[in-house]
Amino acid sequence: STIEAQRRELRALLAELRERDRELNAMVAVHRRQFLEWANDRQKTLTLAERCNMLDNELKERNEVIQSLTKRLKLLEAQQSDSKTTLENAQQKFKELSQKVTDVTLHCQGLEEENQSLHCSVLELSSKAGQLQAREQELLTMLKLKDETILETADYITEFTSTFKKLESALRAAKAEEFSLNKEKQDLKLRLKELILETNKLKDDLCGKKKENNKLQEEIIHLKQENVSLKNELALNVENAKRKDQLLQFAKSKQIRTDTELSSLRQIYIKQQRDLQFLHVSLESSEELRQ
Repeated sequence: STIEAQRRELRALLAELRERDRELNAMVAVHRRQFLEWANDRQKTLTLAERCNMLDNELKERNEVIQSLTKRLKLLEAQQSDSKTTLENAQQKFKELSQKVTDVTLHCQGLEEENQSLHCSVLELSSKAGQLQAREQELLTMLKLKDETILETADYITEFTSTFKKLESALRAAKAEEFSLNKEKQDLKLRLKELILETNKLKDDLCGKKKENNKLQEEIIHLKQENVSLKNELALNVENAKRKDQLLQFAKSKQIRTDTELSSLRQIYIKQQRDLQFLHVSLESSEELRQ
């Protein structure tokens, strides 16, 4: 009966050992799956970190491009301001020269009218010269006076002619300067239009770069949040893995204890088998002696 009880206990122990072995195999399979998932998550994390670094580098490059474009825009705005100042100065100078030309033209018109009147006076004097020849003797004093007046008038006409020539040359110079100023004004207008177009284009490029930069920043923020969540999940998985390792260590220690107990039970069973054989031999010998 003791042997049967021990056999039943041994069968129960073997059944429990098989159950523990199945549980251990299931735990090992689960741990392997979790290890593979952890490896996949680690690979994803490394890939995301590499992509995040690439995006950071690209963001730095875009920021450098934006800074260079901003500097160029400021330089173009400064050039545009200088061009506007130069254009305003040229317009003011052109207005002054136009006013001078107008004044000179009016003065020339006045001198021409005076010259015309003097010419008419000379013609009248020439026509009256024949009539005055009869009265030459009695009007000699008056004629001398007239001659002096005519000489003064001739000197005045000569002086007026030289002045008119000077004014005409000044007018030509003013017209030439006005033409050069008009040409320079047209060139400045064309340059100003080109600068405005280039400035607008740079502003559009800057707006596009800013939008793209905002999108990249949003994506980087999303990736950082995803990276934080993955790190948290990884920490949780690592903690679970540690717990499972501890449980596995406990199971191994328990299995070692079970193996030790099973070994002791086997030794007891072998000893009892030997005792049983000895008792059986003793019983046979006692029966033979009794017979």
